[in-house]
Amino acid sequence: MTKAKTVEEKSTTKNKKVQSMEELLSEYGEKLKPLSENDVVEGTVVNVTKAGIWLDLGVYGTGLAVGHEVVDAGYKDAGPGDKITSSVIVPEMDEGYALLSLKKASREMVWEKLADVQKSGQVLSVKPFDANKGGLLMEHEEIKGFLPVSQLSTEHYPRVTDKDEILNRLSALVGKSLSVVILDVDKKEGKLIFSEKEATKDVLSEAISKIDINKKVKGKVTGVVDFGIFMNIDGIEGLVHISEIAWDRVEDPANYAKVGDNLEVMVIGKEQDKISLSLKRLSPDPWAKEVSHIKVGDSIEGEVTRITPFGAFVRVTKSVEALVHISELSEEHIANPSEVVEVGKKYKFKVISVDADNHKLALSLKSAAKKAAKKADIKKSASGDEKEKPKKAAAKTEKAQAEPKKSKTKAAKENE
Repeated sequence: MTKAKTVEEKSTTKNKKVQSMEELLSEYGEKLKPLSENDVVEGTVVNVTKAGIWLDLGVYGTGLAVGHEVVDAGYKDAGPGDKITSSVIVPEMDEGYALLSLKKASREMVWEKLADVQKSGQVLSVKPFDANKGGLLMEHEEIKGFLPVSQLSTEHYPRVTDKDEILNRLSALVGKSLSVVILDVDKKEGKLIFSEKEATKDVLSEAISKIDINKKVKGKVTGVVDFGIFMNIDGIEGLVHISEIAWDRVEDPANYAKVGDNLEVMVIGKEQDKISLSLKRLSPDPWAKEVSHIKVGDSIEGEVTRITPFGAFVRVTKSVEALVHISELSEEHIANPSEVVEVGKKYKFKVISVDADNHKLALSLKSAAKKAAKKADIKKSASGDEKEKPKKAAAKTEKAQAEPKKSKTKAAKENE
């Protein structure tokens, strides 16, 4: 019995040892692998000396974070029992301990934190410390990043083409707090990209939703380009397209506004992040007024102002220019409108269509010629009738004169 009991106890003890090993593997798992360079480990402070901070790394033994690393990473007040995360520089020194870096581990943790901030969409307040022609240089949690020009908000975007002026405007933002979100973070590449535009898009979208179409608003000109005028309307970017600057033809938007001007405009369209504006719609449309009396079929005189491969443009009033398509210039096929009309000369045309909403007036020279020819024929015909009238009158008189004679003869016969 005693011997059997002893065997059973040995068996139980053996099973306990095996179980303990399984538990150990389950608890530590990958941690039982040897340390490698750049591994991040957590340790408990066991001693602080002039050499640095000694850490108990558990199954990995002991590690030392040297003096300057302690100060640089902000752990100079650390004491026994504190938990500190560090990064492995040398897995095993000759003395058997691991050489650690607190600063490097701290940066690793910052990168992880930045990745979390990007995912959450958290808005940060960051001050640029420098600028170049491509954007602003910024730093957050000791990690340097970049805010490209394209990611600036409407308020700060430099609507100019001159590179030196772009740099001047960006430099004016250095030292100012900007609300930004992290657009891209890549620890391996050391890349951190910020966006002010994304940080303000929700506020911008809400502000735009409150603006009514056809409403008059005031704003400041932020840029003048070939295709229009950019404006800032209470933080919202708006564009007065070149076609909406004036009722007359606009050759250069710079003749109508300059950066810094305050203008009143009309809202004519809305998009997700900007609005469309109009200057010309604040005044009556002279085009519509000047064509109000013109209707299809009318004969109208106009002066040829331009000749193109597809036709000729004709000015019929001060503000109205019409098109005569090449197919409406002649009954015969022509290769070039200049075969029929000349710039600066006036001609008679027939109105074939009027589109007041789209400012389009179409004319025909060949139809006008047909109409003129028809009138000439009618006139000629009328002139011929006038010549025949005396002959017809004479014949009628002769007939009238003959009838009494006939009656007299008949009466005479009756008397007889």
